[in-house]
Amino acid sequence: QVRLVESGGGLVQAGGSLRLACVPSGSIFRLADMGWYRQTPGNERELVARITTGGSTNIADYVKGRFTISRDSATNTVYLQMNSLKAEDTAVYYCNARQLYSSGTYLNSWGQGTQVTVSS
Repeated sequence: QVRLVESGGGLVQAGGSLRLACVPSGSIFRLADMGWYRQTPGNERELVARITTGGSTNIADYVKGRFTISRDSATNTVYLQMNSLKAEDTAVYYCNARQLYSSGTYLNSWGQGTQVTVSS
């Protein structure tokens, strides 16, 4: 599995910006894509954004136009740039990596999570 280390979370006022980073290490072969999810207490983890190794992106509608995802192809580091933050963006943000095996199955790896708190 891939080890994922996240950074960049914190406290910010509404309207502000944060950039999250996720650095993968370990067995990163067959890496298909990486992404960011978020979770609030009592709710399921939800997809925020995803980027493939080829650079294709998928952004959730509720953050489209405010958040962007990018990737450093040399290090496989993935960034989530969050602008115009709102109180409802407050959550624990988790980095995810998926490795695709020849059987067609994915192996998921998760980071430990980083707290993002937006004050209104």
